[in-house]
Amino acid sequence: MAVEVLLPKLGLTMQEGTITEWLVPPGGPVRPGDVIMRLATDKVDTDVEAEGEGHFHPVVPAGTTLPPGALVGWLLAAGEILPGAVSGAAPSGAVVSGAVVSGAVGSGDLVAQPGPAGRLLASPNARRVARARGIDLVTVRGTGPGGRIVSEDIEAVDVAAPLPVAPPVVSPLVVSPPVTPLVRRYAETLGVDLATVAGRGPAGRIRRADVDRAAAAAAAAGTRDERPPQAAPPAGPRAGQVIALTGMRGAIARTMHTSLQEMAQLTHGYEADVTDLVALRAQLKREWTGTGATAGEPRVPSLNDFVVRAAALALGDHPLLNATIRDGAIHLLPEIHVGVAVAVPDGLLVPVVRDAATRGLLDIAADVRRLAGAARDKKLAVRDLEGATFVVTSLGGYGVDFFTPVINPPNVAILGVGRVRDGVRWEGDTPRRTSVLTLSLSFDHRAVDGAPAAEYLRTVTALLARPLLLLAG
Repeated sequence: MAVEVLLPKLGLTMQEGTITEWLVPPGGPVRPGDVIMRLATDKVDTDVEAEGEGHFHPVVPAGTTLPPGALVGWLLAAGEILPGAVSGAAPSGAVVSGAVVSGAVGSGDLVAQPGPAGRLLASPNARRVARARGIDLVTVRGTGPGGRIVSEDIEAVDVAAPLPVAPPVVSPLVVSPPVTPLVRRYAETLGVDLATVAGRGPAGRIRRADVDRAAAAAAAAGTRDERPPQAAPPAGPRAGQVIALTGMRGAIARTMHTSLQEMAQLTHGYEADVTDLVALRAQLKREWTGTGATAGEPRVPSLNDFVVRAAALALGDHPLLNATIRDGAIHLLPEIHVGVAVAVPDGLLVPVVRDAATRGLLDIAADVRRLAGAARDKKLAVRDLEGATFVVTSLGGYGVDFFTPVINPPNVAILGVGRVRDGVRWEGDTPRRTSVLTLSLSFDHRAVDGAPAAEYLRTVTALLARPLLLLAG
């Protein structure tokens, strides 16, 4: 029996998704759990697995953007005909060269009806009358709402002189190269045709290194497009460029605009003495060097890891900061899941460290490294991006001391982390050099007043001043 394959809904906020590539050829056999497509949303690129068994037949080409729940293919038994198709032709609703292919009613043909992809609009009674009179619905002009075909339209058709129709040329769906949108744009920047690139990643996936090899080989053979040589692709936007507010950029724009419109946000700045924390990290680096850590992967927790743990522990004592506002009430949340903002080429992602208040520092550090790496490689799962009750974001690596982070709805607070800089502490008449970190807490004044927010910052600062407790706890 034919089984529909629908575009999955990845998260409550997903409005549309783009099928960036089919990973199974048309008619290929699949079993439950086999990856059949690569799907891109405004937050994440992910592999979608088959939930049933059969021969997979896509009905839309790669690159199509659809809402969740849209039909994208079928799973058929051996020898089974596609629903709506005649003699093994294209299925009803399949996109063919920009036209909608519709199943003919009472005839053995399929015709291409120009217009947006979708089902033919006709009332049930119109379909019944058309079937009884042997009339092809695609030859009928609808006069109902939105061009819908009604029974009166069928009765007005001159059956003796049917409109001539010609069967379309149905082009087979082409399985695009297995490549992410980011690598595709990288290839376009270098002028590399992906059809000439051999992917060496899992399942033949094309990676940046594969594109680099193809570009070098093409340059050596003199087959690259004639364009000025580039040492590297542009690092960012260029003057005169127009950047559409779509995809991740559009999602960020909508979320931040809504956040500032609907919340009463203000920001506290607070200086934390992290002298002992900086000294502890330096000591750990000396002691842990050569203890088996993977090359290039730091084993010593970063300063931000300490902040994440301190922020999570402090939320247990200040639950108003770990809350959400809905239905006219402040809901204090029982779980403490800390989102960690990660900059990626297309914008910003906030993967989530779950149950951060009950986990040790080394466990948190390992999870943050995993999530940050997956975010940059676009391999985050939907679960990794959902459920944050509080967010930590850092610009310290960019030399920023203080900034005003914007709250990520539906949270009521976000903690910004600046750079570590030199400070001075006076011990009597003697100045002592210290290391100082500026924290920026933005909070929703509807849920939290200034004094409780300041108390939270005081608790976080006190924890950072005792880094051994954070490390051992």
